Amino acid sequence: MESLYIVMPAYNEEKNIKKVVKQWYAVLDGKAENSKLVIADSGSTDRTHEILTELQKEYPKIEILEDTEQYHGPKLIALYDYAIKNKCDYIFQTDSDGQTNPDEFAAFWNMRKEYSGVFGNRTVRGDGKDRAFVEKVVCFLLRMYFGVKVPDANAPFRLMKTDVVKKYLYKIPYNYNLPNIMLVTYYAYCGEKLFFHEISFQSRQAGINSINIPKIVKIGWKALGDFHSFRKEMKNEFKRKN
Repeated sequence: MESLYIVMPAYNEEKNIKKVVKQWYAVLDGKAENSKLVIADSGSTDRTHEILTELQKEYPKIEILEDTEQYHGPKLIALYDYAIKNKCDYIFQTDSDGQTNPDEFAAFWNMRKEYSGVFGNRTVRGDGKDRAFVEKVVCFLLRMYFGVKVPDANAPFRLMKTDVVKKYLYKIPYNYNLPNIMLVTYYAYCGEKLFFHEISFQSRQAGINSINIPKIVKIGWKALGDFHSFRKEMKNEFKRKN
């Protein structure tokens, strides 16, 4: 039986976290005994951590990472690193805001042996036209900078073989803001077998999104310089596979 680590970052999600954890914890049924639901909660100023600690008493496969960086990207990197070091077979990443549907996980799990990574494709988005537009711009930039064509680079719904994530994660700085985008880019650029599967994506169920459009623009502007550096390193290190 194969092990699965479901990993999710959290920040001020007291209105969502209990429901989200209960829904995703059920996905661990039928997986190896050492499977975990791992949540990175560092920096929350509401009751998120208190709620998670209470949930741990009822759900023993919950692990809480408290000593990560505060922001979303570095939390993802810390979560992936934790899963790699604990030698699970598969990593599944989603967010803690209730925008993704656990019922759609089974289709991804059924494809796990065929692909190195199965990534969500948000063809219809409930989080607004602005964010959908930003994603289109990101995919355009990836095609321009790296020559890779992907329909959705940043969806928080992705199942990946741990040994493949390990190949690329440590090429990304520990405090980088956009690790999910770069992981997809590495997968595509280096010829890993990946698949994009359509998923639903709801509007935020409760609470306030900590990453608003001005922050996205600021992060995106910095990403242009980062993409240039990544492209240079990738060209030097990897032979392009077609």
